[in-house]
Amino acid sequence: MFTMGIDIGSTSSKAAIMEDGSKIVASCVIPFGTGTSGPQRVIEDVLQAADMNRDNIDYIVATGYGRRSIPGADEQISEITCHARGVHFLLPSTRTIIDIGGQDVKVIRVDENGAVMNFVMNEKCAAGTGRFLEVMARVLECKVDELSMLSNQAKQAVPISSTCTVFAESEVISQLAAGNSREDVVAGIHDSVARRVASLGKRVGLVPDVVMTGGVAQNEGVVKAMRQELKTEIKTSPLPQLTGAIGAALLAYQKVQKAKQAND
Repeated sequence: MFTMGIDIGSTSSKAAIMEDGSKIVASCVIPFGTGTSGPQRVIEDVLQAADMNRDNIDYIVATGYGRRSIPGADEQISEITCHARGVHFLLPSTRTIIDIGGQDVKVIRVDENGAVMNFVMNEKCAAGTGRFLEVMARVLECKVDELSMLSNQAKQAVPISSTCTVFAESEVISQLAAGNSREDVVAGIHDSVARRVASLGKRVGLVPDVVMTGGVAQNEGVVKAMRQELKTEIKTSPLPQLTGAIGAALLAYQKVQKAKQAND
């Protein structure tokens, strides 16, 4: 049995095909999210990677910010539930998930079965998100994936106190104009993200193992800053961008199994 999970975010589209709820057959990430060609492209690409067509897929679950924009999906499920299930599949010892996406931040507490116990979400402001880091990278005239390398070369982090993206942008420009190095400023930006996310985490109550998911989990500078701010070990998902799609594919398999049992 083959199931597909599609996770459509604000800045990227992800998809995963699983066999019998236990094996990842194919996966794909497209750096374009809802409102673009990304959702359609990610479906086409993941089917091509698996050498399949839509008729081979028994059930499709869509999740993420743009989940209602996928006409071929059999069901839409919240990204909170899908991330919890996906992380449990990849790292069963996880009890707290920190998911930093393009436009929001989620901290999720899960039980030993990967079921959601509690969560908090920052979706009103871009502070601490992937979008925040994109804006900062533009000001610093570098690529987002260069931020980790730059912060690793910092001698002393420059404090960035503003939590608002617009004000933080002005603050970064002022710090650079004052002669502070890009490296030290980036380290300060990462510390700012860590403080913002930590405030959410403390509201949920962080219980080990703590695992980061989402594209920002690939930024070791942010992960390091999170470890220091929270004073706890932070693991990263082995497939950080695909966690939600994997969870959606797992839930799709569960739906098919339940339907079969009900018909037997």
